[in-house]
Amino acid sequence: MHPNPAFRQIPQQTILDFVRARGFGTLTVNGPDGPLAAHVPFVLSDDGQMAELHLVRSNPIARALGDGQAALLAVTGPDGYISPDWYCVADQVPTWNYLAAHLRGTLRALPANEMRGQLDRLSAEFENRLRPKAPWTTDKMPADLLTRLMRSILPCRFDIAQLDGTWKLGQNKPEPARHSAADGLSEAGIGSETATLAALMRVSG
Repeated sequence: MHPNPAFRQIPQQTILDFVRARGFGTLTVNGPDGPLAAHVPFVLSDDGQMAELHLVRSNPIARALGDGQAALLAVTGPDGYISPDWYCVADQVPTWNYLAAHLRGTLRALPANEMRGQLDRLSAEFENRLRPKAPWTTDKMPADLLTRLMRSILPCRFDIAQLDGTWKLGQNKPEPARHSAADGLSEAGIGSETATLAALMRVSG
């Protein structure tokens, strides 16, 4: 997380809402030979204290879990390069604005018989966002194929002990300079979801 407190004044509920809406992040643990990472969709519990996810059993993280592993789940949002010229203020330097949340806690493997319920909850979370399309469900798969698929993946529970967020949106700049940079980002942005990032820069402060 960024050390500047100007970028860290985010209510916990705002961070949780962001994490829940994204539903995808980079999971990292310390492996025997160094850091291990996997990119995973997840479903956050209603109280924000736990996330459900699964890993392919051949994934090194799945093999390293044992009775539980300290883990970090990093969730990122819009990001973009900010040219100092856009501020229309002297003596500025280039930077990169972004949104990010870090969830720290313990990752544990679950019994295999919990895989079906977790898979149903995960697909329901994202299929419901596609309505009015009729949701896809596991019932649409041949039972033998579904059984083989579930044998190859490991259900996991990530118990969240700490939640931190960085909303780096130029809050340390005067409002006119921040808005000017947002305009530059909107017109010629480099990054991802730059229109969303520019909109957030205009309302931060």
